[in-house]
Amino acid sequence: MKNLLSIESLSRDEIFEIVDLAAEMKSTRGAHASQPLSGQCWALMFSKSSTRTRVSFEVGIRELGGNVMFLAADDIQLGRGEPIKDTARVMGRMLHGAVIRTFAQSDVEDFASYGRIPTINALTDEEHPCQILSDLFTLVESGRRLEDLTISFIGDADCNVARSWIWAAARCGFRLRLAAPDKFFPPASLLEAAGGAVTLHTDPIEAAKGADALYTDVWVSMGKEEEAAYRLAQFQGFQINKELLSFAPDALVLHCLPAYRGKEITDDVFEAHADTIFRQAENRLHAQKAVLSLIAR
Repeated sequence: MKNLLSIESLSRDEIFEIVDLAAEMKSTRGAHASQPLSGQCWALMFSKSSTRTRVSFEVGIRELGGNVMFLAADDIQLGRGEPIKDTARVMGRMLHGAVIRTFAQSDVEDFASYGRIPTINALTDEEHPCQILSDLFTLVESGRRLEDLTISFIGDADCNVARSWIWAAARCGFRLRLAAPDKFFPPASLLEAAGGAVTLHTDPIEAAKGADALYTDVWVSMGKEEEAAYRLAQFQGFQINKELLSFAPDALVLHCLPAYRGKEITDDVFEAHADTIFRQAENRLHAQKAVLSLIAR
């Protein structure tokens, strides 16, 4: 594996290899047998702000022996001014790898193509592969078998996280239910391309019944702030709360954070499942170290 650009680009075997290695990374933290990034310098190139992604990648690169620099939107403007292909061809001559968090999926793909160095998608408007790999590891760590799962995603079913879940379901063979107002369903072309056992629901209760995990994300993603009032009105009723959880009493509750309590999830449910949610956040570090190690081979 040279790059991580999307869940779509991964095979089933690669996903399971990353999940297995994430468990090893977690159990051996502070005592890794090798430092695969020793002598390397990686850049975090972020056009979108971040807390968990930046911290987990900076810590992970350093724990694997590498050096890291952070380049924010004001430091380097992906897709604005200088063409991506020119930025990539310069960076590719200086860096050993790049972690990119930006808007357009094409920017990450073009950077990987022209830069010819390992490139990791740390979030685009199209996909959020690192998050879903961490989530899959969290589910396995919690004693679940990926092939047997029923995952219910409640909220914006056309956001980057939901789209990555669609590809994960197709690759791993689990059942995915997407609950959203029909205006926020993913395009039929995506579902057809991905395949897999994905169903769409306008009734969150039907989506939640008997699920192994209930998953949600913010209703107003970065770049959608102008739609905030409209989105908040549309998603009323698509909240993870006690009533919804009563239809899946044994389900794990997952949230990729940040959480807006009282909107996509109630405060009481969030706190009742905080251990799982913050373990899910911690697992970003271990899953991303697994990805970095595999890319460095």
